[in-house]
Amino acid sequence: MNMSLKITSIGNSAGVILPKELLEKLRVSKGDTLFVTETPNGVELSAHDEEVERQMEIAEKLMRENRNLLRKLAQ
Repeated sequence: MNMSLKITSIGNSAGVILPKELLEKLRVSKGDTLFVTETPNGVELSAHDEEVERQMEIAEKLMRENRNLLRKLAQ
């Protein structure tokens, strides 16, 4: 999907209007948060935060490895 977006004035700021097709592709709607990541090819717009995803992977690994300990602590 290639498209151009025009920068427009929004109050004292600037912004872009995201077409319905792009919102559907990103699986987001009005009020959701988008994340911008700098890449070697420019910037990437995504609906998830890579840092939070990395932290969740670490937490899930620790919970799997320490399942018995966590059960004891929960009692």
